[in-house]
Amino acid sequence: MPERNNDFGKYGARGIKGHEAVARQLDELAGFITTPVTARRGLMARLHYLTRTEHARQAAREAGLTVTDRTLKAWLDGKRSPSKKNLERIETAYRAVRRRNVARYLLARLNRDGRGTRVEFHPLNQSQVDRPRQRVVEFRMLNVRQWDRIIEAWSTGDDAALDDVWVSDAVVDLGSQWGQYEHVTNIGFAA
Repeated sequence: MPERNNDFGKYGARGIKGHEAVARQLDELAGFITTPVTARRGLMARLHYLTRTEHARQAAREAGLTVTDRTLKAWLDGKRSPSKKNLERIETAYRAVRRRNVARYLLARLNRDGRGTRVEFHPLNQSQVDRPRQRVVEFRMLNVRQWDRIIEAWSTGDDAALDDVWVSDAVVDLGSQWGQYEHVTNIGFAA
């Protein structure tokens, strides 16, 4: 694809890929449990979320939490504690299931019956770049109307697909200089 930045940061520019900023913003809108999984309260909240229904248990198994029901009961009763590896699996499964559960709701919020959501592109930080090498990159706003493929890639946790979809469905609409917004300091939107 033309204008993809292969040597980003070579001259001192700082920023992150746009799709990473979008994923971070969508994660914030998803409303994950803030208490860490290492704390008893955070662990219990995640386990209750993953085990409250049979549908949730099946989704947790599909997401990688493959322990027996007996082990889950022991964790919930406080008789045993999960190992460090199982804590990571619980966190990963919780995030995957939560993303899947809120994807439809976020899609409706962001599409807004075809009106879309206004997205702010905060340009990359060029404060460390020598003056002659700096680009003129300014704050931009764009109304993104189609969030279907973006939300689908985010909910499955596929970074490569999210990058491709974000560029092809949103960033390209910025015009001929869309490559300047492949890396940003922040992407903001609220729904």
